[in-house]
Amino acid sequence: MKQKKTENGSKLKVIPIGGLEQIGLNITAFEYEDSIVVVDCGLSFPADDMLGIDLVIPDVTYLKDNIHKVKGFVFTHGHEDHIGALPYILKELSVPLYATRLTMGLIENKLKEHNLLGNTRRKVVKFGQIITLGNFRIEFIKTNHSIVDAAALAIYSPAGTVIHTGDFKVDYTPVFGDAIDLQRFAELGKKGVLALMCDSTNAERPGFTQSEKTLGRIFDNLFTENKNTRIIIATFASNVDRVQQIINSAYKFGRKVVVEGRSMVNIIETASNLGCLHVPENTLIDIEQLKNYPKDQTVIITTGSQGESMAALSRMAGSTHRKVTIGPGDTVIFSSHPIPGNEKAVTKVINELSRKGADVIFQDAHVSGHACQEEIKLIYTLTQPKYAIPVHGEYKHLKAQAKIATDLGIDKDNVFILSSGDVLELCDESANVTGKVQVGTILVDGLGVGDVGNIVLRDRQHLAEDGIMIVVMGFDRASNEIVSGPDIVSRGFVYVRESDELMDEARRVVDDAIEKCINRHVTDWGKIKATTKDALSEYIWKKTKRRPMILPIIMDIS
Repeated sequence: MKQKKTENGSKLKVIPIGGLEQIGLNITAFEYEDSIVVVDCGLSFPADDMLGIDLVIPDVTYLKDNIHKVKGFVFTHGHEDHIGALPYILKELSVPLYATRLTMGLIENKLKEHNLLGNTRRKVVKFGQIITLGNFRIEFIKTNHSIVDAAALAIYSPAGTVIHTGDFKVDYTPVFGDAIDLQRFAELGKKGVLALMCDSTNAERPGFTQSEKTLGRIFDNLFTENKNTRIIIATFASNVDRVQQIINSAYKFGRKVVVEGRSMVNIIETASNLGCLHVPENTLIDIEQLKNYPKDQTVIITTGSQGESMAALSRMAGSTHRKVTIGPGDTVIFSSHPIPGNEKAVTKVINELSRKGADVIFQDAHVSGHACQEEIKLIYTLTQPKYAIPVHGEYKHLKAQAKIATDLGIDKDNVFILSSGDVLELCDESANVTGKVQVGTILVDGLGVGDVGNIVLRDRQHLAEDGIMIVVMGFDRASNEIVSGPDIVSRGFVYVRESDELMDEARRVVDDAIEKCINRHVTDWGKIKATTKDALSEYIWKKTKRRPMILPIIMDIS
């Protein structure tokens, strides 16, 4: 029997705070009267034009403004785009955390790094378990993904039940644990599902996603074909099932395994301690022991499959890794697809590895962790939702899933492609976008969180594109005269030694501008700086068609 709207007319609010215009930054608030439950708290990685930025996290102003309502954070799985922002957000919002075993293990690693473990309430939740948070009850449902212990969430509210799939695929033969609990999805469908929020990442791809287990045979074949070389495999650190299969193949072929890359080491240690990864005895060796074994008896599992500049594989390719030197006799396998935007970086690493004489394999050694069209159809058919809310992906992915939903018979007026910040109010009788809340991104640069904004980024881009010219002069306030300079320093604009004529003329332009100010009895340093900047900028543009940043500095010499 379907749950109906409550007598007081309250509706469930679904508020995506991030994650709907891009891959990453996933965080969604569910609000009913005086209760808010937040699903996931992810980060995204900086775009190419975000110079110097390390991470991007969501703006949670809405949650801070309503902290008295926030009952807790619940998590679907342990990938960075779903848990990575948590340490930064917890410094502003002290709320309890609920997650499955491995997801909580990875969260705890982050909390330790940020000294937050002691004062953060945490609860490990089992599949099938239901927790009560204010007006909500949340059930964790077993799914499959490219990381162990992934969960879908059934979010029960007085207005109805919403199912949030998290990132998922239907894998009938998972490497670790049970297959997705399709029976539970069907049971919920019979009881009545108000809305389905389904992973859209692969919504453009027809068919089914292959099982992770199919890679076991592929790795065995690759080990057979490359039995006389050292094998180096790059994959996502969090893909524990992938790492398990690489270790299985290495053990089968009598090879020792080295794990390289900080995130890879941390995740494998956590997964092993929690029983999510089984490493045969005497298989793992320390990187220092590599030299004690012939190349054809070793395997290196490493980070860097996305071409990240500081990752272990990139350092090996660039000859800056202290312990591993790449050369002929090495086979490097990329067990991942480039994330959109990373293609150039990955290609660069492949070229560098090939130049060193390594044999590079970057096809057919990966399967996706996300559902393709037929699996998405299966979840819709089992749950029979009244409303469809595609999530997780760029606009084109959300649009592709919206088409799947309408093809399955859901009224197009009941399909909502939301933007981050939209407030969708829904109950059994109606659903409408009724407003918007403040959302956005906060940039993390080193230890600074939010101290770099659009203006600073614009300055960095300006400096990167055209360089800087610094005009330094000494000024005597008493006599209103220039007593030293002006001297012009150039960085990233022109090579001064080869541009004497340009720099001499630039000094004359500055001299003339300052003289005009003095003749007009201008004593305001701000006006002198502005006049100097405008005159020099105009001259440089005429001569070079470039606009370097111009920074006049006046020193008081009296």
